[in-house]
Amino acid sequence: AQRLVESGGGSVQAGGSLRISCVVSEFIAHYYSLAWFRQSPGKEREAVAVINQFIRTWISTSVEDRFAISFSQDNAQNTLYLQMNSLKPEDTATYYCAARADGAMPVTPSSYTLWGQGTQVTVSS
Repeated sequence: AQRLVESGGGSVQAGGSLRISCVVSEFIAHYYSLAWFRQSPGKEREAVAVINQFIRTWISTSVEDRFAISFSQDNAQNTLYLQMNSLKPEDTATYYCAARADGAMPVTPSSYTLWGQGTQVTVSS
């Protein structure tokens, strides 16, 4: 089955770091673009970072100096990461990984067909 399973969220103080992960089924890893989105209460879901199968990346300008997206294939497990540094209270949100079936790198949620369940990140001041 084509699945995305996130983990690694939690609570951290402002200025701290977190790395969240998304385990990706192998089929998706080879043929899809992968993205991180986030959504906080009362706000629209927004794209944070995107990576495609050619390891091209896009990072939102709102986080580009603090966040990094990467992908790893290790021991037959394919994992998408989002490293988040210098976290701010406004980074508090549910973070979702998402996939689409080509190498395009759109930033609209409707462009992605597969979604994980989300992982909560809470940054306190």
